[in-house]
Amino acid sequence: MGKLDGRTALVSGGARGIGAAVAHEVVEEGGRVVIGDLLDVEGAELVTELGEERARFVHLDVTDPDQWRDAVAEAESAFGPVSVLVNNAGIMHWGPIARTAPAVWHEVLGVNLTGVFLGMHAAIPSLRRAGGGAIVNISSASGLVGLPMQSAYTASKWGVRGLTKSAALELARDGIRVNSVHPGVTRTPMTEVTDPAIIAVRDQVLAAQPIPRMGEPEEVARLVVFLASEEASFSTGSEFVVDGGAVTGEVRGRPAPAGR
Repeated sequence: MGKLDGRTALVSGGARGIGAAVAHEVVEEGGRVVIGDLLDVEGAELVTELGEERARFVHLDVTDPDQWRDAVAEAESAFGPVSVLVNNAGIMHWGPIARTAPAVWHEVLGVNLTGVFLGMHAAIPSLRRAGGGAIVNISSASGLVGLPMQSAYTASKWGVRGLTKSAALELARDGIRVNSVHPGVTRTPMTEVTDPAIIAVRDQVLAAQPIPRMGEPEEVARLVVFLASEEASFSTGSEFVVDGGAVTGEVRGRPAPAGR
């Protein structure tokens, strides 16, 4: 038996990186997955790889409530009520506060924080119809510490952490658990940077970690699936960190990780 036998998962930002790794893990553990993303080509290719009997793709802008509604409807039509929601979609912006345009601030918070709220808002009725389940919100190690040059990203990820706790308190009696996952620097397109200054900071962070390397998307995905499964049946409203010990290093005065 798989950890997610008979369950339907909806994963935002699911076409690549951590989201795609989660989709793979869901299917390997016996579940069915609806992949939501703006990346139509990559999403369709992933469905072909996973098989249409286990996976579907929907075009999903997480800042659009109507597209969230359509994603949930597609999941229910294809596989039945959603019992696992993974809010993974996210974007990052580097730059000092004084040179961060308000429009950029709103864009980052719109995707990273409001997108999580809209996902829960749309999916909770389906989770209730499923008789309960799990919501896993992908925050970041940056949601546990303060970072320079990433004011919008850090604020959004702290916001996801707080939103997760409020939702956990509200939904526990419905049999819905809500937890946040906090990856450190992980090998995804988001961390494939070319700016020498950013690369230098990233490499400094990695060198300072107790486990001095990038995380792999599969390492995060395995934690997400654990939290989505009944193996985590007594965990809700909590933070689960997968960062090579970087946050522990920050407590000792080392720099903290920059990305998810």
